[in-house]
Parts: sequence; structure tokens; C-alpha cells
Amino acid sequence: MRHIKAYNKEEYDTQNQSFIIEGPLTEKELEQFTYDDGLDAFRRPAEQFDALKEIAELEEGMIIIARLKDHILGYVTFHHPDPMERWSDGNLPYIMELGAVEVTLRYRGFGLGKQMLKHAMKDSFMENYIILTTEYYWHWDLKNSGLDVYEYKKLMIDFMASSGFEVFQTNDPEITGHPANTLMARIGKNITNDQMMEFDKLRFKNRFFF
Repeated sequence: MRHIKAYNKEEYDTQNQSFIIEGPLTEKELEQFTYDDGLDAFRRPAEQFDALKEIAELEEGMIIIARLKDHILGYVTFHHPDPMERWSDGNLPYIMELGAVEVTLRYRGFGLGKQMLKHAMKDSFMENYIILTTEYYWHWDLKNSGLDVYEYKKLMIDFMASSGFEVFQTNDPEITGHPANTLMARIGKNITNDQMMEFDKLRFKNRFFF
């Protein structure tokens, strides 16, 4: 399946601010902008910006950003699952992973994360995918949010549900290792029953029936 990237751009006005939500962007397009130092949840800012540019150049890689003028304040990434994870077993071309959503601290509360995710789902080609996201509590900003892990879990479930994601059960040890960890997925409208069965096999890998 050849991934088709459909660029789109929109203005998002809220709280007397006018933001640009756009993507997917190429490496060269990303290089036009500056990158906020508060985007450091996964790596140092410069390293994370380099990682975004690398993802942008993958055949299926998608980077959606939120910016104020020429300054990137948030991003969402999509790509095929990491080869070291169970979700890559069989190299199923219709399995996509929402790799990360991040908004710099001082602009949280503006709805940028939700707008970026909704922007990505406006692309009709996304209906050809099962898009999964693995929510691990150790990635969450519990300190700045003031929430405990279960309150944050509900926040994330509600956030993802706004773009069509649902909670799915799995026996993946990383998910089952803590009750706050969650697997969610958005099932595209073009996904077949056979494709869903293959996804179920990934969710419950090595399950024995008696």
C-alpha cells in the first residue's frame, strides 16, 4: 500500500491567539521554522526536532505541527510501529502508530493537541489504517498537570476519543504491567474483517486456547 500524504493547512483562533495547524510536512518544510525549547518530553529539544525531520522523510511518516508565526509549539507524529514492538509483526501495511503528541507547557490549555489530531484525521487516506497508540504513564507530565495517573489516564482517553480512538484490550506486558497503561486504536472505515482479525492476533499474541 503506497501511502499518500495530503498536505493541509488551517488557522485556529482561540484565546486571542491565532495559530497555524498544518501538515504533513517534509524535512525541508520543518527546517523553515524554529522549535520551542519546551518540547522536551522525549529527548532534548534539538534531538527531538531532528527526530521529527527523520520521521517526515519516511514513506509513511507524517508530522503535523501547531505553530505561532514561524515557531513550532506542538507536534503529532505518525509512522509504522517500531520493528522491536509486537505491533510490527508481519509488517502489516495498514497498521500505523500515533507515535507522540506534545505541546509546549506554556501553550497547553489552548486545545492545540486536539486540533492537530483532528487535522490529521481529515485526510481520507487515514481511513485505510488501524492507527494505534500505546499510552504509558511514565510518558505523562504528572508533575505539571497536578493529576494522578488515573486522572491523567481518563484525560488521555477522552482526548483520543475526540478523534475516534477507542480502548482495546491486549496481553502486551508493557500495557498490562500497570493498570494506568492503555492501548487505544482508531479503526479506519476501509478496514476489513480480515484486517481486524490480524490486529486481534497482535493484541493477544501467544494466547493459548483450552
